Parts: sequence; C-alpha cells; structure tokens
Amino acid sequence: MKGRSQTKFVPIVEEAPPPFPAIHGRSASWNPANRFEKLHIDLGDVDLVQIDPTEDDERPRRETQFFRDGTKTIIARNQSPDVGFETSINHYRGCEHGCIYCFARPTHEYLGLSAGLDFESKIMVKPDAPKLLEAELSSPKWEPQALIMSGVTDPYQPVERKLRITRGCLEVLAKFRNPIAIITKNRLVTRDIDLLGELARHHASAVNVSVTSLDQNIQRILEPRTSSPKARLEAVAMLRAAGIPVGVMVAPVIPGLTDHEVPRIVEACAKAGAQFTGYTIVRLPWAITPLFEHWLDEHFPEKKEKVLQRIRHIRGGKLNDSDFHTRMRGFGVFAEQMEKMFDLASKRAGIPFKKLELSTANFRVPSAQMGLF
Repeated sequence: MKGRSQTKFVPIVEEAPPPFPAIHGRSASWNPANRFEKLHIDLGDVDLVQIDPTEDDERPRRETQFFRDGTKTIIARNQSPDVGFETSINHYRGCEHGCIYCFARPTHEYLGLSAGLDFESKIMVKPDAPKLLEAELSSPKWEPQALIMSGVTDPYQPVERKLRITRGCLEVLAKFRNPIAIITKNRLVTRDIDLLGELARHHASAVNVSVTSLDQNIQRILEPRTSSPKARLEAVAMLRAAGIPVGVMVAPVIPGLTDHEVPRIVEACAKAGAQFTGYTIVRLPWAITPLFEHWLDEHFPEKKEKVLQRIRHIRGGKLNDSDFHTRMRGFGVFAEQMEKMFDLASKRAGIPFKKLELSTANFRVPSAQMGLF
C-alpha cells in the first residue's frame, strides 16, 4: 500500500542559510521559509538586526518563548497504517529539545511559524490538558484504548519540570486506569515513576526511551537539550527496577553517522534493563531536508556526502520517502542490511524486537462517590 505522494520541497522564496556559526544549545541555526506563507522575514537576517556577521559575540540570542494554546480537545486521532497507534496526547506543540531531524518540525508551519529555530524556541502549551483529558475519558463515547503520549513532541521537554502538565495527565490516566505508552528522550520521566507504577500494576503503562547515539558529543549537537545517553540508560534502569515495562527506540538511525552504533546501543539498553526494542530510519520531510543538510555543513562537513548518499540509497534515490510502510525503514539492500543487523543485535542482547500490548481490562470511570475517598 502506498502512502501520500509528497511534492518536492520548494521554498516560497529563494534563500540560503545565513552565514552565522552554529548556535550553542540549538540544533537549527536559521528559519527556512514557511511553505504556506507568501511573506518570509527571517529575524536573524543581518540587514534586520544590523550586526556584523563576522562578530560572533554580537549575534542576538534566541530565547525560548511559551504561548498558551487554547485547544478544546486533547485526544488526537490518526489513520496512518504504519505508526502503530490511533490515539495520542500532545500537550506541547514545538519542542525545546531541538532535535535537528525531528519529523514534527513542519507542523509548526501550520501555525504560521518556521520549522527551524521557531520550532524549538516558540512552544505552544496546553495547560488545560489534564482537565480536557478527564472530560474526554468520562464521555460515554470514549472506547477504552491505549493512548500514546508524545506521538509528535516529547512530553518531558525541559519546561515540564515547572508546568507539570504531563504529570497532571498521568494523574488522570491513573484515576481511570486507561493505558498509556510514553516515548521520551528525557530522564525526567523517572519523576513520575509512582503514577506509571500504579498504572503498570493494571498492565496499563509502558515507556520507550529513545536513544540515538551513545556518543555524548554527537548527542549534544544532534539533540542539544535532551538528557545525556548515560542519563537515559539510568532512566531505563530505574523504570525497570520499579516494575514498569520499559523498552528502547533506536530512533532515528542516521545512515553514515550513527548506524554503526546500533549493536552497542541495543546491548547497553539491554544491560540497563530494557525489555523490548525497535528502530526507525531518519526522515527528512519538507523543510527538514535543508535544515539537516545545513546542520551537516556546520558539524560534519567531511561526512555530509556519505550521509546523504546513504539516505538516498534507502529512499529510492531521494532524501525523503513519504510512502506508508517504507518511510520508517526505507527499502533496498541497505535497508535490508539494517533490519538484519538490528534483529541480530536484539537477539544477542536478549530483548525482543516487538511491540508491547497494553490492557484496557481495568478501565473505569470514577464516580463522584469515589472521589470522597
């Protein structure tokens, strides 16, 4: 079955990445034009801010801004046949983790923003998410089913320490005993072990810790505001010790840059306590292509052609493939080799290459009387 055919990304204006150096703590260093907007003004443009691009110290710093999202619903649905879930909760739009490869970056263009720096520095927040979730789970129309938390952006990005929206949602889910699966790159997930453990007793929670590289130097520039590889392995160990089903997603694998690490990542996660595993290959839809190419220019110019050529090998000669069932893994000889390598690494580590099933058997709608106890 084929997915949606994607038109080749063509920017609304002809532009080149600005001549600035990479920004410490950010993976994107510019804002590509929004593909829906006919007017594009890059606030980092030298003519606008009137600075000398050769003077690094004078470059204006991009602070993170947070905006209230007044959405009226919180459970999103999708019909994609290859993502493994139908319903999800995303109470943050945009992600300060700033992973350069994040497939969700183009969603910021629907807000009139850019997939570049805007995505990681202008974050939409849904503070009413727990209240909205309780209302939707209480509805007679709700059919108990597993929800995914972070189908788009990470629920444990840095601001969660202060806002605690993810924890609020977990409190609601624990009250209803509705199953939840979490994907995260942040050790902060261990803060909520009490709630995840309570759900786990009803076979209603699981956590996938995403690990892209064990090399902290790569992690810092690839995923600048995520937890270190060591911290993620510690999170795996803590979750396993608490009796919470925990797995690892080696995602995304970047051919020519991180693919050689796959066996070591699987082995390290298994030693930490991971019980199941999976992987995806890097995807470069829409503006992520020029962002990723420029990131390679900034950090790995000597590897750029090798990386891009290997991606093309598994994408039918293109840098992106949007077809269902092949977009996650690629196709061809190199993609087959990757699958065999991952399968062998999983078997050697003793952790299955499969999806964990959660249970809705203990779902309940709390009554007003229950709230008194």
